[in-house]
Amino acid sequence: MLYKGIVNRYFDYLPLEHKSNIVTLCEGDTPLIKADRLKEEIGCKADIYLKYEGLNPTGSFKDRGMTMAISKAKEDNAKSVICASTGNTSAAAAAYAAKAKMKAYVLIPEGKIALGKLSQAMMHGAKVIQILGNFDDALNMVKHVADNHPVTLVNSLNPFRIEGQKTAAFEICDALDRAPDFHFLPVGNAGNIRAYWKGYKEYKGHGKSDSLPKMMGFQAEGAAPIVLGHIVKNPETVATAIRIGNPASWKEAEAARDESGGVIEMLSDDEIISAYKLVARTEGIFCEPASAASIAGVIKKVKLGGVFSDGDIAVCTLTGHGLKDPDNAIKVSPKPETINADDNELLKALQL
Repeated sequence: MLYKGIVNRYFDYLPLEHKSNIVTLCEGDTPLIKADRLKEEIGCKADIYLKYEGLNPTGSFKDRGMTMAISKAKEDNAKSVICASTGNTSAAAAAYAAKAKMKAYVLIPEGKIALGKLSQAMMHGAKVIQILGNFDDALNMVKHVADNHPVTLVNSLNPFRIEGQKTAAFEICDALDRAPDFHFLPVGNAGNIRAYWKGYKEYKGHGKSDSLPKMMGFQAEGAAPIVLGHIVKNPETVATAIRIGNPASWKEAEAARDESGGVIEMLSDDEIISAYKLVARTEGIFCEPASAASIAGVIKKVKLGGVFSDGDIAVCTLTGHGLKDPDNAIKVSPKPETINADDNELLKALQL
């Protein structure tokens, strides 16, 4: 059967009235990859699975929420949408708005967005405006516009974004025939940890799984307001997708942590980049730096000891594809060697 996206697949679990309003790019159905080499490399007792959301249509998990947000906007006869973004939301909003014949307006922090993401929003025809401020400033501005003008806000403050994103938890349970014991993921604006927890609880309530995971969220040290307990006015981290100082789903993220018996902790940029390189080297998976916070979180817990037991299952969400941010990949990788077009020089370079 032709796959038709997450809203069609999980329609009975989603708050949309008519299938005729679905706007889809066939998002979802992303692979859950067993990471045996990674497990061995870090000495983890639990089996590790990677939910690779970088294989969504615009290259990140944001497509899950956007298909629902734009479908609901269509159902409400909206003509335009607006968002603030550190990159991935803008790409998804622009793509789905284009599919729905809507105008998309995007505010981004000037100079603080990976070019791979900015290029997507531009190519899809969004009106992109850079502000001399950070993401939190941009979010406040778009909220004001949406409150006072006929344009729909599609940031994760939009509840339909969360509804779409919860489907990743459904897919994981469907693939494993159970919920994992632990779910590790990056925390930026905190919509994803909120959405996964909602999905796991709903699936358990429907009898589709018989347990719930511990939600293990990780922020970057330079952008860790939930861990620090206060707003970070000028967040800084190499993991641009989670460079957020005042998360929209702050309280809901804390609730997911507390209800599940999990954690929200912070990682250094060095820990994140190390995990970013490790998953590419061991599993052949190229994710963007922020995605690797989930893996860095597992590594941190393995080093701590006493967290995992044999037979446990730990799922790591990889939120976006590595091609979203090629500059950082090049920056942290060995530079190509240049030689003359000579067989002997090639053999020397190959050390054969």
